[in-house]
Amino acid sequence: MVSLLKVLPAFIATAFLLAMVPGQTVAMMLRQAIVGGSRVAFTTLLGTSGALVIWGAASAIGLSQIFARSHTAYTALKYAGVAFLTILALQTLWSLRKEYGKFDYDGNAKVGLGPAFRLGLITNLTNVKAAVFAVAFIPQFVPSDFNLGWGIFILSIFWALTSASWYSFLISVIGRATATLAKPRVRRVLTGLSALGILFLAATLLLTSPR
Repeated sequence: MVSLLKVLPAFIATAFLLAMVPGQTVAMMLRQAIVGGSRVAFTTLLGTSGALVIWGAASAIGLSQIFARSHTAYTALKYAGVAFLTILALQTLWSLRKEYGKFDYDGNAKVGLGPAFRLGLITNLTNVKAAVFAVAFIPQFVPSDFNLGWGIFILSIFWALTSASWYSFLISVIGRATATLAKPRVRRVLTGLSALGILFLAATLLLTSPR
């Protein structure tokens, strides 16, 4: 357990960066907060956090079995994650052609508590960044002397808590930021930052030492 605690600061910092990268989940959370209010937004946040734990559990169950039998599969998944994140970053940069870039939170909010929770859950269950982080990033942080399955699951809980802390901050300040976020130029800047953030995550994954 001590070895896992040693990697927590680096893991939390990486998870925090992932949460800060503007994208599908950030846009959805902003829409929920602006249109539906803080109560709806926090209910949605429960859904997004639950989805991260589900991703972590799925990764822990599936990958611990695969990687226990094949180090090659472990390495291949790492480089597949790097390639996917790089492609995603390039697609995000390409979207800068549009007025709002990829960062567009326009649309209807899910204001009922049940629909709001389901929206958050589904949004992160279909979030490719969350998928890549769960199956490619988290295993890299589990110490070699710690059980891989349990390590992935425990770290996924910290991932969900870290993400929730950032989105809670966004929800709390959204009222003062609404006018700024409505500007197309600001949203295009956020799209550019999103692409750079994804590229940074790809580079971090590439340079991560194997278990």
